[in-house]
Amino acid sequence: MTHGRFITFEGGEGAGKSTQVGRLVERLRERHLEVVQTREPGGSQGAEEIRAIALNGDAGRWSPMTETMLMFAARSDHLEKTIRPALEAGRWVVCDRFADSSRAYQGAGGGAPEAFIESLDAAIVGATQPDLTLIFDLPVEIGLERAFGRGLFETRFESKGLEFHERLRRRFLEIAKEKSDRCVVIDAVGDEEAVAARVWAAVEGRLL
Repeated sequence: MTHGRFITFEGGEGAGKSTQVGRLVERLRERHLEVVQTREPGGSQGAEEIRAIALNGDAGRWSPMTETMLMFAARSDHLEKTIRPALEAGRWVVCDRFADSSRAYQGAGGGAPEAFIESLDAAIVGATQPDLTLIFDLPVEIGLERAFGRGLFETRFESKGLEFHERLRRRFLEIAKEKSDRCVVIDAVGDEEAVAARVWAAVEGRLL
């Protein structure tokens, strides 16, 4: 049986990732592909329980190190229960956030040591790296305006301030350069149709 493909969506708050994940999944299914749509933190029962703890409450509730371990604990369960079984069964997996979010949010944003994050990635993610990562990029002010406009309940990260989110954006763009074999930067400015066309062009060009 053919091993499935693994696509991740990354980027700052309000970039429109979740909407575009849904659109891509629908389009892939139109191609008669079996697709699992998932998210992080979350995507399995245990990981969703950790999500509820990690994303709610005061912005300073967790230290960067604690937050990193929470995210990787959720990721471990997600990989074991959802991602790896789907890929091994030949299904495609499309995930809203994955390990690059830990590199940006807990690393560049929070100050957790890069070596610590990479050691956890090596131990927990291992060889299950994405085939394609789409990094959504747009000015921070636009993203935060969109995020707060949605009336979000999970506000720990949205409330951390402009400089925190500028660090995230810079780190995501650095990741795109460092890991250009799997990363494509998507201009997230513009209407939904235009962004969807950019996403499809990247997926079609890299994986189809």
